[in-house]
Amino acid sequence: MRDRIGPGTGPDDYIQRLVGRPTRFEHNQYLGDKRTQVVYDLDLADSDPDVAAAVDDLMASEHFAAFGPDTLAEARNRGYRPHKSIKRALASEEA
Repeated sequence: MRDRIGPGTGPDDYIQRLVGRPTRFEHNQYLGDKRTQVVYDLDLADSDPDVAAAVDDLMASEHFAAFGPDTLAEARNRGYRPHKSIKRALASEEA
């Protein structure tokens, strides 16, 4: 849905494509998948196609969780594991 707009897509899909993150979570950085207990960094969705596809699938399934406070530590506290893209980003920051 992120790449095209056509029949069956709504205004929320158009807005999501423009801003690069789901409209419900425009002020959140982390979004968890309740099915797999994996947390995604929405800031990485624009640069990593795997994250973008996973977030699109997650939004379609409606099995997502937001965290308060919106931190990776809180996601881990709730039992969510960071997606490999987060691990790569953290490793590159440390280097």
